[in-house]
Amino acid sequence: MQWTRADATPEQVEADMRTCRQEAWREAGWSSLGYYGAFGPPLFVDPFFGRRFIGWPHYSPFADPFGNRFLEESRLTDFCMRAKGYQLAPLKQ
Repeated sequence: MQWTRADATPEQVEADMRTCRQEAWREAGWSSLGYYGAFGPPLFVDPFFGRRFIGWPHYSPFADPFGNRFLEESRLTDFCMRAKGYQLAPLKQ
């Protein structure tokens, strides 16, 4: 699959793709503290009743179920390219 637009040159497609990726990376960074793998950083909890345990924030009721930064960047890049008038089309061989 490749991004296509009737009036875009290959150089224009590359420039728009680069811009969209940079903007998606920047936007995804606002909601993320960084990439820590599929489960996020571990939390070492020492509650008041004295038993320590390690918890993963993605398993709490306050976790973001769509918190994978790479998926969010991909979704935002796709949105940006479609907003610029591009469509995904199969590669011509």
